[in-house]
Amino acid sequence: MPFAESAGCGEPGAPGPAPAAAPRSTAPLLAVCAGYFMVILDVTIINVAVPVVGRQLHASLTGIQWITDGYTMVFAGFLMTGGALGDRLGNRRVFCAGVGVFTVASAACAFAPGAPSLVAARLLEGLGAALIVPGSLALLQEAYPVPAARSRAFGLWGSMAGIAASAGPLLGGLLVSTVGWRWVFLINLPVGVVCLMLTSRFVAPSPRHPGRALDWPAQCAVVAAVALLTAALNEAGRRGWSDPAVLAGLALAVLAVAAFAVRERLARSPALPLGLLRSRAMSGGAVVGLLFNFGFYGMVFTASLYFQHQRGFSALRTGLALFPAVAMTMFASVLSGRLTRRTGDRPLVVSGMLLGALGLAGWAAAGPDPAYPLLVAPMMATGFGTSFALTGSTATVMGAAPPAYAGAASALFNTTRQIGSATGVALGGSLLATGTDYGTGLRTSMAVGALAYLSAAALAWRCVPARAVPGGR
Repeated sequence: MPFAESAGCGEPGAPGPAPAAAPRSTAPLLAVCAGYFMVILDVTIINVAVPVVGRQLHASLTGIQWITDGYTMVFAGFLMTGGALGDRLGNRRVFCAGVGVFTVASAACAFAPGAPSLVAARLLEGLGAALIVPGSLALLQEAYPVPAARSRAFGLWGSMAGIAASAGPLLGGLLVSTVGWRWVFLINLPVGVVCLMLTSRFVAPSPRHPGRALDWPAQCAVVAAVALLTAALNEAGRRGWSDPAVLAGLALAVLAVAAFAVRERLARSPALPLGLLRSRAMSGGAVVGLLFNFGFYGMVFTASLYFQHQRGFSALRTGLALFPAVAMTMFASVLSGRLTRRTGDRPLVVSGMLLGALGLAGWAAAGPDPAYPLLVAPMMATGFGTSFALTGSTATVMGAAPPAYAGAASALFNTTRQIGSATGVALGGSLLATGTDYGTGLRTSMAVGALAYLSAAALAWRCVPARAVPGGR
């Protein structure tokens, strides 16, 4: 990968000496989290901008969903490929290549002349994100081998997501209201450059496993499953849930998942060995991630459209209105990273999911047109609960994997999370489109999200261990 080499992020044939930073230094954490920050910022910053983008580029509601979900679809679909490439070629090399792709794609988004070109550039952004995220967790796993230090690193990694999620709606609203929506994407350019500089300076080269096959049939099955599911859910809002095309898309998505399972069972070198999936901690933790992303990002997307279309809020005012939800994510991530060494992961994940369910249920029960102050506590509860559970579920999945499959485990966890995000956004948009009014569609979406959180709490009680999973170490 020429870009990675030119950025100083290539991997030698064997692991080289560590950079100047000490293993316990925070410098590798800051370097890796800069890339992760950029990816998460791009998820939340777009939510307040898409109504304005849709009006200026004359996009339909389905087109607006594709601007949001096109990115998430490719992101989720190629995460397994990104994880497999990281394990094979070296996580630092693939991480840097992803940062480069993401930065270039952000510039293409900023200068897109119309909705189709913007969607295409967003697809490329999603590909860059799919290369960044698996490597981010795998690089932290490598940089912080001591469990206590790793728990703190995962907590701060989640906290970085909270900072990005908090800054996204406010920054997006401010940029849209002042210099225009194109700056929502231009803001990624300096972050990408800084990330490459920090990574090349402070992150050690990663071990490579060149004998690991990429298993392209399995990778294609994952991409097909995510794309078909997202497309079917997006089109359901326009065509209706009983439309043959929607039903066919859902059926084909199920077939693609089945094809992936069959391929992994027969492959000599599977992308994700079925033995790992049989681990209750790994598979359960991944599904918990899917469920809480489904509820949280579905809430943020539908609430953003509700505030702007139903209440007439500006983009900046919408960002301020959503701030109670996303601001709590930063505080909760730091707190959970500190508490997990005392309590273990299970209590944090279960209590976080129950609190998130309470928040969404509170919004659903608030009435057809509640006063804004009545929505503050539900949003705070949902944001806090989601992020409070993130550290524990991350540690559960990563701790259940042998070191040689760190990239694959990270990819699995983040793939399921992004499928949850895509499904939450798509289903939320469909409910808004098919409801009798925005308020009814919004409350239905919140109620469905609350059920997802309750399901996640029950699953976490069974699957998340009380203490760290020894995994393959």
